[in-house]
Amino acid sequence: MDTSLGTGRNNDVAAATRVRTPGWRDPRLWVGVAIVAVSVVAGVRVVGAADDSVSVWALSEDLAVGATVEPEALEVRAVRFGDEDDLALYLRADQALPADRTLLRGLGAGELLPVTALGPAAGSGVVQVPIRVGAEGVPPSVEVGSRVDVYASDETESERPARLLLTDVAVTAAPRVAETLGSSGERQLVLGVRVDDAALSRLIAASSAGSLTVVGRG
Repeated sequence: MDTSLGTGRNNDVAAATRVRTPGWRDPRLWVGVAIVAVSVVAGVRVVGAADDSVSVWALSEDLAVGATVEPEALEVRAVRFGDEDDLALYLRADQALPADRTLLRGLGAGELLPVTALGPAAGSGVVQVPIRVGAEGVPPSVEVGSRVDVYASDETESERPARLLLTDVAVTAAPRVAETLGSSGERQLVLGVRVDDAALSRLIAASSAGSLTVVGRG
């Protein structure tokens, strides 16, 4: 009896290959874990950066000095500020626009709207009053458009508290000490003051006496 056929059939059957599950020592497993971890960290950073952004106003068109900034000329920009002091320099979109919205300097489309760029409109009962203040009595950050309080002190009575003459007034001109003619360590500021302000005459008198201190409002 010939048994060669049975033997040949058995030889033709391929040996079964067992699929092995990668073990914890398999480098491919650790590469996969590393890729997943990097993706998770990157996603968290992107979401965190988006959460730190603040909505501020930016101009949607070019506006010249003296123009009134209307809501139609604004657009919202999401900006991430690294410092709270930087955020305070611009108008937030979640806050109401100020009543005085006249541009004190020209701005182009796409520029963020600085707080110091706005002031009272001409002909609104506001007069331009020049004052002189000792250089040490004006914060270096005070510039055109800054909102300030003005105090007067009596040099002959050092124990008497300073008097608040004006509050929340706009600076319309602020030449540096080096730019002031005949400078003797004093700085000139021009303030937008309402004509009917009772402190106007006292402001002029205190300026002549050189007893003013200007406090920036941030």
